[in-house]
Amino acid sequence: MSVNIVGRDEKDLTKFAFSIQQLAEGRSNATGYFTLTTSTTTTTVTAPTCGASSVVVLQPKTANAAAAVGTTYIATVAAGSFTVTHASNGQADKTFGFVCIG
Repeated sequence: MSVNIVGRDEKDLTKFAFSIQQLAEGRSNATGYFTLTTSTTTTTVTAPTCGASSVVVLQPKTANAAAAVGTTYIATVAAGSFTVTHASNGQADKTFGFVCIG
C-alpha cells in the first residue's frame, strides 16, 4: 500500500498527520512488482523512487521466481529504474516484489 503524498503548500495538519500515520504503519511508495522478461537475460524495471545509490531488495512471488533466485541479481541501479540479470528461459511467471531503499 502506498503513502498519501502531501502537497508542498498544504496547510491542513490532518493531512500531514494521516501521512505520518501511514509511514508509521509501514506504508511506502518505494515498492512494486515485476515479471522477468522471457528469452533474455536482463529485465529493466521502472522504479520512480530509486536513485543511483539505492539498495533494491527482491522477494519472489511465484514458485518459478523462487527457483530463479540463485541466478537472479540486481546488475545496475539508476535514477528511476534498476536492471535485473537472470537466466534466460521460456518461463513467463517469474514474478518478484521489490523495495527500493535510499
